[in-house]
Amino acid sequence: MEDTVRLGVGVGWRPEIAEAVERLPGLDWVEVVAENVCPGHLPPSLLRLRERGVTVVPHGVSLGLGGAQRPDPQKLAALAERAVALGAPLVSEHIAFVRSSAPALEAGHLLPVPRTRDALEVLCENVRIAQEALPVPLALENIAALLSWPGEELTEAQFLAELVGRTGVRLLIDVANLHTNRVNRGEDPLAVLDALPAGSLAYVHVAGGIERDGVWHDTHAHPVPPQVLALLSELRGRTEPPGVLLERDDDFPPEQELGAELEAVRAALAVGPSVPFSAADAPPAASAALVACAAVPDGARERLERRQGALVAALVAGGPVPVGFDGERVRVQARALAAKRASVVGKVAPELPEILGGPAAFRTAFLAYAQGRPMTAGYRRDALDFAEHLLVQGLPEDPGARRRLTAWWQDRAGARPRSLGARLLDRLRNLAPVRGEGVTRGTGEGVAA
Repeated sequence: MEDTVRLGVGVGWRPEIAEAVERLPGLDWVEVVAENVCPGHLPPSLLRLRERGVTVVPHGVSLGLGGAQRPDPQKLAALAERAVALGAPLVSEHIAFVRSSAPALEAGHLLPVPRTRDALEVLCENVRIAQEALPVPLALENIAALLSWPGEELTEAQFLAELVGRTGVRLLIDVANLHTNRVNRGEDPLAVLDALPAGSLAYVHVAGGIERDGVWHDTHAHPVPPQVLALLSELRGRTEPPGVLLERDDDFPPEQELGAELEAVRAALAVGPSVPFSAADAPPAASAALVACAAVPDGARERLERRQGALVAALVAGGPVPVGFDGERVRVQARALAAKRASVVGKVAPELPEILGGPAAFRTAFLAYAQGRPMTAGYRRDALDFAEHLLVQGLPEDPGARRRLTAWWQDRAGARPRSLGARLLDRLRNLAPVRGEGVTRGTGEGVAA
């Protein structure tokens, strides 16, 4: 493994809190969602942080390294480009899958990989492909899950240890996700911490969530609970994490509260001296020979694809619950995915909630549209398809809102950008009553999230 990068204590950079993040005292580093930045047009706030010497790490969410397909070369190239543009010492992604190819569906969310030998073999090969394509070390994050796969062959601790031993990949341990899986899947977070291979830890995530009806939802929109801070202290009691990062993705608190959460993270780290791993306890480090061996067995990708495809279809396309899964948990996950899809579309296209009469009206209309209409090409295309669906149905009922939605859709779905003259003509038309309206399908290419 490469030398460990010392990161310190940081926070997830988001545009909504960019100014507050710049003012946080003692900030060592930030993490940015890789897909949300453009290498040629980095936000001024990130540039100022870099000029101050604050490290910036890109965190990917769309590779789906745990999926049955090999990693998309374009997505790998995009992640590599962001690492170079940000001067990052490493990049991170997730042990998860996000899509299926049979059928071709996007989950719109990180889904858990079955802890089977097939899945491990596929993941290891995908990780090696990614490592060869990236200019800096890769770290992978354990994810939170609402449901469990039937027929698993390994514990999470065993799965992670084998992954590290066979690929040399670093781990991003999210202690909030360990807490989530304790509540939702009855798993022991301390067993994972005890089994961390020596020298494998890249950094740590902490985040908040909320429990509803016995299910923990990893929202990143609530304060970090005491249970998560306790797990951070447990980890610190075993080893010194190279970096710890506070995540917040929604319902952003005032600057003072954000600073207080960072102080709580620092306090959780201020425990006694770490208990070092002994050589006898540590799994063997990955060697070049070990990394190069173990091709994926024949049929493993196909078997994994069938299982993952069936689950994604049940979650986003109204398919039957696959045999062995908890049907209620699948339905809970499906509702959570639909709610997230609505939320993200509302953020990607903030004009839509305003045109439709507010967030509540938008959410109701979008959830009705989404039933039986799975996302296949990203959130931006989803927003366009939703708007087109409403217009075809003669909605919204208010003529003014319908005119505005038509103009919004045409601006983004037309074969070419609409001229200034056309925009001015629309404004004039909006001043007079409209007797009839329609919509035709645009021929322009949709932009995927």
